[in-house]
Amino acid sequence: MNADGIKKYVFGTPFETKAVVNDVGVSADNIPYLTLRDDNRLVLYTMGESDKVYGLGEAVRGINKRGWIYETYCTDDPMHTETKRSLYGAHPFMIVDGKETFGVFVDSPARVTFNIGYTRVNEIVIIVHSPDYKLYIIEGETPNEIVKKFRHLIGKSYIAPFWSFGFQQSRWSYYTSGAVQDVIDNYRDNGFPLDAVYLDIDYMEGYKDFTISGERFPDFKEFVETTRKNNIHLVPIIDAGVKIEEGYDVYEEGRDNGCFCKDENGNDFVAAVWPGKVCFPDFLNEKASEWFGMKYKRLIDAGIDGFWNDMNEPAIFYSENRLETAIEKISAYKGKNIGVSEFFGMKDIVLGLSNSQEDYSAMYHNVNGEMICHNNVHNLYGSSMTRSAADAFKKIAPDKNILMFSRASYIGMHRCSGIWMGDNQSWWSHIKLNLQMLPSLNMVGFMYTGADMVGFGDHCTEELALRWLALGIFNPLMRNHSSAGTRDQEFYRFENRDAFRNLLRLRYALIPYLYSEYVKSIENDDLMFKPLSFVFRGDRYAEAVEDQLMVGECIMIAPVYEPNAIGRSVYVPEDMFAVRFRSAENYTVAPYAKGHHFVDIPNDEVVVFIRKDKALPFVAPADCTVNLDLDTIRFIGEKGTAFEYTLCKEVGVKNGEAVIEKKKITCKID
Repeated sequence: MNADGIKKYVFGTPFETKAVVNDVGVSADNIPYLTLRDDNRLVLYTMGESDKVYGLGEAVRGINKRGWIYETYCTDDPMHTETKRSLYGAHPFMIVDGKETFGVFVDSPARVTFNIGYTRVNEIVIIVHSPDYKLYIIEGETPNEIVKKFRHLIGKSYIAPFWSFGFQQSRWSYYTSGAVQDVIDNYRDNGFPLDAVYLDIDYMEGYKDFTISGERFPDFKEFVETTRKNNIHLVPIIDAGVKIEEGYDVYEEGRDNGCFCKDENGNDFVAAVWPGKVCFPDFLNEKASEWFGMKYKRLIDAGIDGFWNDMNEPAIFYSENRLETAIEKISAYKGKNIGVSEFFGMKDIVLGLSNSQEDYSAMYHNVNGEMICHNNVHNLYGSSMTRSAADAFKKIAPDKNILMFSRASYIGMHRCSGIWMGDNQSWWSHIKLNLQMLPSLNMVGFMYTGADMVGFGDHCTEELALRWLALGIFNPLMRNHSSAGTRDQEFYRFENRDAFRNLLRLRYALIPYLYSEYVKSIENDDLMFKPLSFVFRGDRYAEAVEDQLMVGECIMIAPVYEPNAIGRSVYVPEDMFAVRFRSAENYTVAPYAKGHHFVDIPNDEVVVFIRKDKALPFVAPADCTVNLDLDTIRFIGEKGTAFEYTLCKEVGVKNGEAVIEKKKITCKID
């Protein structure tokens, strides 16, 4: 065994994913815990009755992943129901905790299936859909120890700019600069803090990357400068597909320089997304990746310092060949008596156009002169797109820490970007899903993350918006984002504006704590969001809790995620003090003994539980992050508590990365 408790096994000729940076040598020992089948693709482990399984990053269901089938395969699917096997990210790392405690990382850019007690309740089956992969076994006494070893293996996570911990407002779509300004004015005029507004696809000219609609966003650079003077950052979207259009320089450059993915005949692979027919940059090709990344300079030169990469699984509406075939098949039904079988057959033809495996299999990458089928490296596409941007940022603007997060991802992208949890829905169940993804994403290195608060799709209610905001306060990425065609959900549009204002201001009061815990978790290869089972080992109730989290070193949260609730049951795993916030200025503190409690929580309040002998640092709220007074820190906790806290502060940027200052603060609560 390696001294650090990590064993590595290599099968076939693996594609280099760049997931691992602190690698170990290949082990000559037998694989522990797992039984390898003859085809080198199937491994088995028999769990104990009480074993728990953690990890897999962005995935549905609970913190404990036992009892379902998961696939790591970047998938464009906004309907995050508990029946889904894959979402936008591919994170093939899991931890088994029970009669044996160990971690498994299957480093493969192709599809990997984890059958965790679904077919047979005590059996784990892992199917690697490629003969070429690396397998890492990570040993440790506890899940948290295994996470630390794995995080060291894959390298330090991206540190987002301090301003990106402020509240951010988005919607598909604010169609004009006037609409964007109206959002800013309404937030400011109503006393709501705000740090950023997002530009979805309609800021572009004809949905073309790195263009600005002169009609809808005239004098764009001046507009960006004006918003920045008012301490508002504009964050535009960048999509993976490049529109096929003569005269569009990005397309023509990519075509003429061989920068797009190919079909099996060596022609540019053509599919369709927002602008219609597009080509996809070949981000696995070094030349193409560098070419595309440098295009971000156009927007950075206009004053932009934040981006979100989207549609980079890559999402495909249809390909030309499959569309023609679908039309032929549907035309064959013309004039027929269409019954149930025929009707659903037609429906499946149309639904099957998007994100088809046939299309992915028809797409090829040029990697060092070798043509590689996209399906074999599918999970690297979004990560490679985002890495191309991050590499370019250090050349274009080394003096800036640029906000970057992506929809699709693979382990390794965490070193240059965050992610958001994809196109969710305004469902109560997605508040809980937001909570449960946080520790799982931390395990695989994604620290700057959050869900679309209030939900991207479907119509929200005011009650759901308040309850989700009460959780969103603690997400590093705190963004309210929604789809066109849904109810407007900017917080100033709701009836109880005071409640929304108070909760947003509370977020700003807590930013120094949240940012400090975020930075320290990155530096220590630790989790910012921990399941109770990671902290209170041996406590059977804590190990069963799936809807409460420890946040940093000081606090526990237990958000409400059901409609019409007057509160919720909370398990307090040790004596704690609960802070009931009505606002950043109006709160009460009360002791809670270890045990089960029902806690009344009105929908305009937030309850935070402070750990024994700890205190919660906070500051006076402000209208934006730049106006927070980080030199005047107050503490909340039990009277008589003496506490030393390390505060982290962004004080500059070097080579495109944040320079962090640490300051120890001592307090005694009178």
